Amino acid sequence: MLPSTKPGDTRRLYQQIADQIRAVIRNGNLPVGARLPPERELALQLGVSRPSLREALIALEIDGRIEIRMGSGVYVCASPDAPERATPAVGESPSEMIQARAMLEGSVVTLASARVNPQHLERVKASLESMRQDGLNGRAQIENDRRFHIAIAEMTGNSVLVRLVGELFDGRHSPISSRMSERTENSYAWKAAFAEHEAIYRALEARDPQAAVAAMLHHLSASHARWTEESALPAAD
Repeated sequence: MLPSTKPGDTRRLYQQIADQIRAVIRNGNLPVGARLPPERELALQLGVSRPSLREALIALEIDGRIEIRMGSGVYVCASPDAPERATPAVGESPSEMIQARAMLEGSVVTLASARVNPQHLERVKASLESMRQDGLNGRAQIENDRRFHIAIAEMTGNSVLVRLVGELFDGRHSPISSRMSERTENSYAWKAAFAEHEAIYRALEARDPQAAVAAMLHHLSASHARWTEESALPAAD
């Protein structure tokens, strides 16, 4: 019988699920090179959501326990006889990070809308234009993406909010978030993200708090979908 996540376990959910997957490998005596069950089947077997399962599998890949082969599946790449240990933390859960950002930045953009001034609006516009140019030239847009969100936080005049927005944004550089980004960030994703940023800017320019918060929440919800849906594992079903 597989262990379930424990209410008293304070570790991140993906660590707990990853330990369950280790039990699948151990109890099934799966040798190096063996393929794990498809994503849908494994999620049902463990009683977890597929986005949470993906995070757990990526954590195990970082830990060297499995290998995710694009277009093929998920394979054991460490001996089942290797010493067992709890899955180490490799950053905050990407899904939880996005949820936290939505809660924080939804409030931030509402306050920013009430305090818009030409100087701050110009900073937001400048970061948006730099994002556009980077996209056209095939360059990474992450730094200008960060500048955009920080510039909005600066509109509030609250240095604590600016710091928190920056810290949450920088969570995407953790090992687990970076690995997920490698699978999801492409020209299509950045094009969609740019349009979402532009909608936020237009709402701020119009000094419309309702439109601004709606645009921000749509952007972060879409970002979450790109991370959890477009990072679907190969041969999932």
